[in-house]
Amino acid sequence: MSENSTIEELLKFPCPFAIKIMGFNQPELIAEVRTIIIKYAEDFNHEKDLQYKLSRAGNYLSITATVNATSKAQLDNIYLALNKHPLVKITL
Repeated sequence: MSENSTIEELLKFPCPFAIKIMGFNQPELIAEVRTIIIKYAEDFNHEKDLQYKLSRAGNYLSITATVNATSKAQLDNIYLALNKHPLVKITL
């Protein structure tokens, strides 16, 4: 693939796609992340497709959410919504 390849060329939709989220360790963070993802990926199974790990000092929570990605637009919407949330510091 060339440098100019688009995400549609690199990924064959639908496909599993892991979204990494780092946020403040607050009780509502996991529920908020789950709500945002379900809005754009209705088949998201938070019991099976959501893993999280507390930082060493306990201030942050690292979350990995694996979604069944159906398009670049869907992923863009998820990332935009997550990045707008005040408890989310960064997404990858």
